[in-house]
Amino acid sequence: MRRKRVLPLAALVLCAPALAGTAPATASPQGQPPRPLRILLTNDDGYSAPGIRKAYERLTAAGHDVTIVAPLTNQSGTGTKMMNAPSVTVKHPEPKVWAVDGTPGDSVAFGLAEVFAGRAPDLVVSGTNFGPNVAGLATHSGTVGGAVTALESGVPAIALSTGGLSVPDPVTTVNAMVPTMDFAVKLIDRLRARARSGPLLPKGVGLNVNHPVVGADGKGTAAGVATTFQDPQTVLEPDFTDAGDGTWKVTVKVALRPAAKGGDLEALAAGRIAVSPMNADWNTGPADRAVASVLLTGLRP
Repeated sequence: MRRKRVLPLAALVLCAPALAGTAPATASPQGQPPRPLRILLTNDDGYSAPGIRKAYERLTAAGHDVTIVAPLTNQSGTGTKMMNAPSVTVKHPEPKVWAVDGTPGDSVAFGLAEVFAGRAPDLVVSGTNFGPNVAGLATHSGTVGGAVTALESGVPAIALSTGGLSVPDPVTTVNAMVPTMDFAVKLIDRLRARARSGPLLPKGVGLNVNHPVVGADGKGTAAGVATTFQDPQTVLEPDFTDAGDGTWKVTVKVALRPAAKGGDLEALAAGRIAVSPMNADWNTGPADRAVASVLLTGLRP
């Protein structure tokens, strides 16, 4: 399974102005309304899940041309997996909706190659997902994986998730998807207003957005917005118990360490929206390359 990598925040200064504030831009600098965007909408919970349907409703109401190309079934936790099978089943159950019997990566790949053939979308939005995709959870997230597939093809992408580390009832999380999408619309408006006629984000850069569940009913307002990085801790720890017959019982527990200062976990725990810039490749930043250079100086095969 290929995994995405989160960029060091220092390498993403181009993103910071676009994330400053949350008020939607109503006009471009030239005094013209921002143009509607052509958006490929995907997720990992399945094409009929409440989160993607709320996203479709809200993004369409904001004036965008939205097409759902998402998994036929729940594909949570599939990360950036792409099946590479010799065939794939694709259903077209309603206008503007395509259901791909595969992973989020398969869905985005099909959408870019076929549904948007000849003219790539302006943006891929993945989500909104049930539950957070912060720290180590983001590495294995199908929601993030769908966004990564778009970035690999040069298409700007945003991954959206709703939820904190506690697990509220599903109704509360669905309620919280409304403020999640309200913020997403504002963020997209800010990006397109600043981009003018150019790309929404720097080449190869996407955003992993995590919105908290606020209030007993999930309808509360977040405490703020933070530009963050992916906390390096894993969050989930598996435990294996030998059943003695060649099988092993697997349980998974949440094992939190203190949150990294400035990281996505810290922001979400404080009730703030965490916005983490990310990229899709395995390249390290300049500082890491400098360390590698020092370590390898003078070494020979």
